[in-house]
Amino acid sequence: MAQLETGDVFTRMKTAAVVRAGKEEEIPLSQLVPGDVVKISAGDMIPADVRLISANDIFITQGTLTGESMPVEKVAARETRTGISPLELPNICFLGTSVESGAATAVILATGPQTYFGSMAGSMVGESEQTSFDKGVQQFTWLMIRFILIMVPLVLIINGLTKHNWREAFFFSIAVAVGLTPEMLPMIVSVCLSKGVPAMSKNRVIVKQLNAIQNFGAMDVLCTDKTGTLTMDLVILERHCDVMQKENDEVLRDAYLIAHFQTGWFVESLITRTLVVHVIRTNGIPLK
Repeated sequence: MAQLETGDVFTRMKTAAVVRAGKEEEIPLSQLVPGDVVKISAGDMIPADVRLISANDIFITQGTLTGESMPVEKVAARETRTGISPLELPNICFLGTSVESGAATAVILATGPQTYFGSMAGSMVGESEQTSFDKGVQQFTWLMIRFILIMVPLVLIINGLTKHNWREAFFFSIAVAVGLTPEMLPMIVSVCLSKGVPAMSKNRVIVKQLNAIQNFGAMDVLCTDKTGTLTMDLVILERHCDVMQKENDEVLRDAYLIAHFQTGWFVESLITRTLVVHVIRTNGIPLK
């Protein structure tokens, strides 16, 4: 099997095979437009959101969007079900995914920010929702502002009427306003929140945003979805058996040959990688 050089791999990641005017040519991804017909094969990155026109045993790795480690088979047939997630559509491939094996011809539906991946990136750079700590600080700030707006005029009027020196009364009211302002509050709050970071780290929790410390402290039950990003991303081969549940070296040999010589070797799956590495380590077979 012909091996791709490193330069060829990066070139294919920056360009796409497009059929224009009946001719196939490699053009930069930035020049792709909706309606272009592209050809994808094993090892290619999906250049945009596309709809498959024809497919030949094509499997797509879309872990960047779904977190699943196993590739998903795609077909050109139209989906008849309704109310399903766009990622579950069998004839749609998305930008940010890659071709595990097989080949297909597809038409581009969306490019750039209009893609599914682009919409996700846009939502991530938007304004973050305020935490309970931010809301509490904001409420306290407005309380102090209202208190100052009420107290300062009262002090000015009472002091001016009693002492009949409005100049001194004005400066005294300014001093009262400055004294009511909690100047050390930001530093005190930051120090208190910072003490929570080492406490969370002892429980193997890394907190990126300091304001989230209060939310963690207010939780009674925390439910998370354990995906591939939190695991070792590793499959271990324990046994290789035949249909009779007996260990058989021929099964391992055939599996190794299929895994090693399949198309798109440099975008291997977890199981493919495990088979090859296991055989190499146990038998010293060189990988070519």
